[in-house]
Amino acid sequence: MLHRFYRGFNRLTRQSARLNNIAATAARWFSKVTAVGFTALALTLGSGVQAQTQSINLYTTREPGLMKPLLEAFTAQTGIKVATVYLKDGLLERVKAEGVSSPADVLMAVDIGNLLDLAESKLFQAIHSEALNAAIPAPLRSSDSTWFAFSLRDRVLYADKSLKLESFRYEDLASSAYKGKVCIRSGQHPYNNALIASMIAHRGVAQTEQWLRGVKANLARKAAGGDRDVARDILGGICDLGLANAYYAGQMKTAAAGTDARKWGDAIQVIRPTFAQTGGTFVNISGAGVAAHAPNKAGAIAFLEYLISPPAQNLYARVNFEYPVLQGVALDPTVESFGLLVADLTPLTEIAKHRKEASLLVDRLGFDR
Repeated sequence: MLHRFYRGFNRLTRQSARLNNIAATAARWFSKVTAVGFTALALTLGSGVQAQTQSINLYTTREPGLMKPLLEAFTAQTGIKVATVYLKDGLLERVKAEGVSSPADVLMAVDIGNLLDLAESKLFQAIHSEALNAAIPAPLRSSDSTWFAFSLRDRVLYADKSLKLESFRYEDLASSAYKGKVCIRSGQHPYNNALIASMIAHRGVAQTEQWLRGVKANLARKAAGGDRDVARDILGGICDLGLANAYYAGQMKTAAAGTDARKWGDAIQVIRPTFAQTGGTFVNISGAGVAAHAPNKAGAIAFLEYLISPPAQNLYARVNFEYPVLQGVALDPTVESFGLLVADLTPLTEIAKHRKEASLLVDRLGFDR
């Protein structure tokens, strides 16, 4: 159950800085995975199958810089090369247009809504993988084994370091105390659409509309740009706070000294907001599945199984600054410094049901104008 998963996840988060204390737990977990899953992975990557799957085609909306370390590590371990098509937008439309002739083996996207769109369009195929089923908690994979989550990403508050904020609620963004002080990217962007959909799931459309009107009234500039631009504009004095994904802060705060990214990261403090009703922080996912007409299904499965292995999950945490799905993997110290993540327990599939309502609300209020 989702509640049990997140309780376990939160316990792991509290202990991630003390790896020696969780060694026994991690050992039990990994032994389970090894017994029923990674043995299968080893067989999949054996010379017989590997000889038939020397390359796979990955279609992904993820940024190239985030994927490169994972792809290089996978090829180094297996010998299977990955030809990658990076699509900022239009993944669904492209694969639909290619139809049965699509060369895609793996489809990878961020946001539960995008994964569900691919699944509902029958662009994934069901696969059987003991490794994936053993390592990924049930709430983070589809019930029909078509898509799987490989990392978690929380939507947090970036704030000027001079602000005295020990805690913050998403609802506070509509407070008149922050009039003219808020920066945020487009309300139609999947990251914000999912957050607005989550607010609808908690409070209904009417109260969410009131909240979003308040946020719009507090904007220091047009809702546009990207998450890193929130930090940039805080440094520039345009605004004092805004919403963005935590992993961008990890990237900026560890960038080379003297770079613009490092200056933006150094200018902000990161706080994990919570919903007033649930006391949890909004968490979304990145995930993938095997394409419906994958030419190299075996290689595609091997790639997904690699993504849930400890080395790959460590890369998600240490290189991408995301929360790993596999238990027992330590967080990056910078991300850990943002404080304990207590995830909101609302199922992502329930939140995704309100995406259209969220989009219509953004348009009706002219939020992005």
